[in-house]
Amino acid sequence: MTVPMERHIARTRIRDSRLGQHNVRVNPGEYFVTGDSSVMIITVLGSCIAACIRNPLNGFGGMNHFMLPQSDEGEWNGVSSHMRYGNHAMENLINEVMKSGCRRSEMEIKLFGGANMYVGTSEIGAKNARFVTDYLREEGLKAIASDLGGHHGRRIHYWPATGKVKRLLLTGGEDSRVATAETTYRSRLAAAPVEGDIELFG
Repeated sequence: MTVPMERHIARTRIRDSRLGQHNVRVNPGEYFVTGDSSVMIITVLGSCIAACIRNPLNGFGGMNHFMLPQSDEGEWNGVSSHMRYGNHAMENLINEVMKSGCRRSEMEIKLFGGANMYVGTSEIGAKNARFVTDYLREEGLKAIASDLGGHHGRRIHYWPATGKVKRLLLTGGEDSRVATAETTYRSRLAAAPVEGDIELFG
C-alpha cells in the first residue's frame, strides 16, 4: 500500500536547513498528518491536549491540538456539545492514521497537555485530560505514553516517522503567553457551534 504523504489543516510550515527537516506548527483547533520522514511537528500546550498518533508499520502519523469549551449546555447526539470538540479532534486524527493501512489495535498513541494554569475552581486542564483518557478507554484504545496535568505549559516536538517526542516544560513569561492565547481561543470556542459529522472506520 502506498503511504499518503500529507493531509492537514495546520498552515505553519518552516524549512530548517540546518537540521534538514521541515517544522510544522499545529495551533489550537488544528491537526497535521504526514508520511514524510523529514517532518517534525511542534505545538505549545497549556490546558489544551495534543494527541500524537502514528502507524508504527510505516511511520505515517500526526498530531492534533484541542480544548473543550467551558460551557456544559447543549447536546449532540446524546453527547454534551462541549465534549464534541474533543471527539471531533480525536476522530479526525484516528481516521487519518487508519487510512494509511493501520488497524486501531496497531496505533501508537501518546498524550500531552492538560495543565491547570488558571486561578479558580474550573480546572480546565484536568477536564481536558480526563476527557482524552476516558475517550481512549471507551474506544478500546491505549496510550503507550502520556504527560498530562501539572501547572506549567509544554512545548512538544514530535517526529511521526520514528515516534520520538521531546517535551519541554514552560515557565515564567512563556507560561503567561500560552495562558493568554488559550483564554482568547477558549472564548471563541465557547461561542462557536461545532459543524460536521465524523464517522470512525471499523
